[in-house]
Amino acid sequence: MGQTITEKIFSEHIGKEVYAGEIVRSPIDMVIGNDITTPISIKAFEDGGFEKLVNPEGFAIVLDHFIPAKDIASANQAKISRDFAYKHDLKYFFDEKDMGIEHALLPEKGLVLPGDVIIGADSHTCTHGALGAFSTGMGSTDISFGMITGGNWFKVPESIKVIFKGKPGPYVTGKDLILEIIRILGVDGALYKALEFTGDTIQYLSMDDRFSLCNMAIEAGAKNGIVAYDEITKEFLDTVSANNNGLRAEPKIHYSDADAVYCQVIEIDVEALNPVIAYPFLPSNGHSVNQAVIDNIRVDQVFIGSCTNGRLSDFKVASEILKDKKVARHVRLIVTPGTQKILRDATKAGYIDILIDAGAVVSNPTCGACLGGYMGILGDGEVCISTTNRNFVGRMGSRSSKIYLANSAVAAASAISGYITDPRSL
Repeated sequence: MGQTITEKIFSEHIGKEVYAGEIVRSPIDMVIGNDITTPISIKAFEDGGFEKLVNPEGFAIVLDHFIPAKDIASANQAKISRDFAYKHDLKYFFDEKDMGIEHALLPEKGLVLPGDVIIGADSHTCTHGALGAFSTGMGSTDISFGMITGGNWFKVPESIKVIFKGKPGPYVTGKDLILEIIRILGVDGALYKALEFTGDTIQYLSMDDRFSLCNMAIEAGAKNGIVAYDEITKEFLDTVSANNNGLRAEPKIHYSDADAVYCQVIEIDVEALNPVIAYPFLPSNGHSVNQAVIDNIRVDQVFIGSCTNGRLSDFKVASEILKDKKVARHVRLIVTPGTQKILRDATKAGYIDILIDAGAVVSNPTCGACLGGYMGILGDGEVCISTTNRNFVGRMGSRSSKIYLANSAVAAASAISGYITDPRSL
């Protein structure tokens, strides 16, 4: 019987063929922690009396949610991770000196690779499936178990095959494709399943688009999202390797068999797709940008950034739209690059100057605004159009505020008019 790419990744790690529904104990290639969740893992590790990581080069800590620290509590959280990293001489520890949002930084550093099994105590760890890896979020105690044993238990997920057809139109991105999938499936329609993204559209999607696509697989309840390795993946990894004097390990390439079994197949005509806006208060509440324009939705804040859309291509398209224009008087435009490298590259390309000239404020790389922590909190009744991944009640601040999710082009166009705007109309 044929296997999906996800089944093949587990089979390769375990050393025998496994299929959806089986419970397996698999080695893990990379365990990821951050400043919010890692202290819990560290406590479990130390309370258990353990003194050494079984695979220190397969463990990365990225301080990204509240760094630089916003208050005493966040400073103390970070201190726990710092002390642990220094004590264990952790090779892959990222603080202010080389900071970034974990799901943008680790691919950039060549630490997550095709064929890997990756876990992180952050739900958007599924981002790394864009490289052809199995990558999923788990709880902090699960992370501790990975630190102690180098592996963990998994139920091999069934796969939903998503077939994207056609070339995306202007300003239709990976963000729109995943918002459309979530609209179709709902927030639990892919519960504990793999979303395998396929079709001829994939050739038109950059790695930035693919990261965005897989990042939000969790918003449909999926265990993981995944895109098979191809020439675009290879080109990305070649660049990463050149920038980092090599990759963490050799990629392991897997492809689904023609007779692989899927629990569901979804086909989407991408050529007919408009930019998608997720209305409050769920990522599944998707509407065409055409409807949003008709609804005449006034915004107080525009946010471009996060692990979903804080990459170089996001700032490129935003700068193209905002060049020689100004942000509406009543609008705050906050720009948060995913990593220091993305910030430097955007600065060298002139994107940051254009955005600042238009009226934007640029922050350090952080998850702060996305989770309602700092660097972009919404007040009572305020409305934000955001390139982040969640728009739950109170997600970015006040429980009476509202968040509309969109791609970076729509966000930039909306900053100019002060209302949700179709960038194709400019």
